[in-house]
Amino acid sequence: MNIVQRFYSSKPVAPSGPANCTGGTLPIDLEGRHRFVRQRITNMNDEERAFRRKFLHDQHLSQDEPVHVPELYQEMYNPIRRIFKAPMNIVEGLLAKKIGERNAFNVRFYTGKLTMGILILYVGTYYFLYNSNNWERKSGWRVHESRAQCVPGDPGFPRVSDRTLPKHYADRGFSSSPI
Repeated sequence: MNIVQRFYSSKPVAPSGPANCTGGTLPIDLEGRHRFVRQRITNMNDEERAFRRKFLHDQHLSQDEPVHVPELYQEMYNPIRRIFKAPMNIVEGLLAKKIGERNAFNVRFYTGKLTMGILILYVGTYYFLYNSNNWERKSGWRVHESRAQCVPGDPGFPRVSDRTLPKHYADRGFSSSPI
């Protein structure tokens, strides 16, 4: 009702409660005392504080990290996928020296996706053009052409259908075949 009122009325509509229906109960505050760092660490003893300090310190990576492990690449990707990725890996390796690792990865990613999209478009176009459905085969794309619109006032208004004989319906190219 508020949406209709908001759309048709010029008077502002006061909100009537929370954005979602909670069945008359107030929504729970999920953050609770964890919203502020001081309240979060009040009940910790010295050992827990030291562990937390060490944990937060360990989250900062050194200059040597992340470490690239070639054996991990061999384990994570199967041979078919490694062969499939090899050309773009070579391109990425050549580009990384000139434009940086992150930019080289972006170029590799978008080039691969664009190439796959163009390939899918070409294959679909080829299949549509050269595998049409006709009277000789059941498979393929079946294309129906709409008749041109002709309304009163157009030249040649009562346009007669080009299908004059019963054999013209569901012909599927039989009458124009060279056989």
